[in-house]
Amino acid sequence: MATASTAPRTTRGPGLPVTVTPSFLQHLTSRVSAAPNAARVTTTAPYTGVPLADFPVSTPEDVEAAFARARTAQKAWAATPIAERKKVLLRYHDLVLARQDQALDLMQAENGKTRRDAFLEVVDIGIVSRYYARNAAKYLNPKRRRGAIPLLTHTTELRHPKGVVTVISPWNYPLSMAASDTIAALMAGNAVVQKPDTQTALTALWSMDLMYEAGLPEGVWQMVIGRGSSIGGALMDNADYMMFTGSTATGRQIAADAGRRLIGASLELGGKNPMIVLEDADIEKAADGAVAACFPSAGQLCVSVERLYVAESIRDAFVAAFVARTKKLEIGAAYDYSVDVGSLTTPAQLKTVTEHVDDAVAKGATVLAGGKARPDLGPLFYEPTILTDVTPDMTLHSHETFGPVVSVYTYRDVDDAVTQANATAYGLNASVWSRNGARGRAVAARVHAGTVNVNEAFAAAWGSIDAPMGGMGDSGLGRRHGADGILKYTEPQTVAHQRLQGFYPPSGISPETWASLLTNALKVMKAAGFR
Repeated sequence: MATASTAPRTTRGPGLPVTVTPSFLQHLTSRVSAAPNAARVTTTAPYTGVPLADFPVSTPEDVEAAFARARTAQKAWAATPIAERKKVLLRYHDLVLARQDQALDLMQAENGKTRRDAFLEVVDIGIVSRYYARNAAKYLNPKRRRGAIPLLTHTTELRHPKGVVTVISPWNYPLSMAASDTIAALMAGNAVVQKPDTQTALTALWSMDLMYEAGLPEGVWQMVIGRGSSIGGALMDNADYMMFTGSTATGRQIAADAGRRLIGASLELGGKNPMIVLEDADIEKAADGAVAACFPSAGQLCVSVERLYVAESIRDAFVAAFVARTKKLEIGAAYDYSVDVGSLTTPAQLKTVTEHVDDAVAKGATVLAGGKARPDLGPLFYEPTILTDVTPDMTLHSHETFGPVVSVYTYRDVDDAVTQANATAYGLNASVWSRNGARGRAVAARVHAGTVNVNEAFAAAWGSIDAPMGGMGDSGLGRRHGADGILKYTEPQTVAHQRLQGFYPPSGISPETWASLLTNALKVMKAAGFR
């Protein structure tokens, strides 16, 4: 049975912010690649449910035309020196920071997240654009490689852009997911045709608009709007590479289609991320960390925590601290930094969260905090929720909820904790808490996840842009960030120039004698330490 819980503090939010004017919205929606007489689709604001923006809908023929324009523009962009591409990205960096209020207002208006969560996306794009602007040459410039025959083989590795990359980005992080993957693809010399989720397409269009203002040549980045069932085939059939962030089910289909076409694909998919609190953890800090791990963007975050494993010896103290902090969270809508938890984004997501919690409670789960929707605040608000007594027959035990809901479990020892954390088909992100950093890192290395944070929720690994980020298992293929994040958008080419003598015997030496000479040369090279 569910227990009674004190409701979090709440605030009632305003309508649209002053920056989101009809003329501003019209300017952004006019950037969609669609015919003048295109059908239209209207989005609504999560805070209030009122109409927000009216978009033209792209057809498969519009997608084909966008790719044609992108291919023409890409040739000149690929020939643009890396130093010039760098200048565009650094100007874009400055514009994003200077006009962040526009981005924050748009993200809140169409996603429903809090301003503090939206601001982290601005920070992310600032870091990513600066990183690839300043490091692309290191990754992309020609590199000398060891030749087949020392001194006689001159070998160079070149990196060519793939061509036109399709980027399909989700609604939950509308700036980070729309721009970060595109930044790397553009810096590598590609053009991009992007399909953002329609619900949060304004933020993606704003980002593209700023990139053009920063100096990106027209046509290099194109935006289409439409359902995957309508234009997904055209996006796949014309792509030279596919970048997708979204559900595991859709990711599997994209992987199969990419395999059919023999093109590459990078897929960041779902997660059921664990947090392990070791018995030597600082309970107060770990409780703060759990709040930060579970409830940002109302839990609509691929790397947020939905499973929390606590050592039996500290279970009661930790849960008391975590529940107390959760009940103090302020939930509501405000275009400032005054609230802690915002709205869910879509009715479908509210339905999923409600069904998962109700199913768990009906089967015996205990609600320690939250556990219900808040229609008094707006149509899509749901309280930050902590559950215990969750069992495998409950839907949310193993399935991703993607909302402000976490289940608390206990474990006997570290082996048990790792076993439980790894008992999932997913493997995106994890968190480990311990006063002993070396011990925390040792446990982290045993967790089956692409990124694991010690004494942090997810931001430490996500923000380490020089390191790869991505999932294992059903959480995806490929990586963003670091060298992997830009090199995946390139085709490597090896150019080997053989001088003087090759592998065939020179005139006057028999094949048998030549084979003996080469054999002895290999032995000498091994003895001399050649690699």
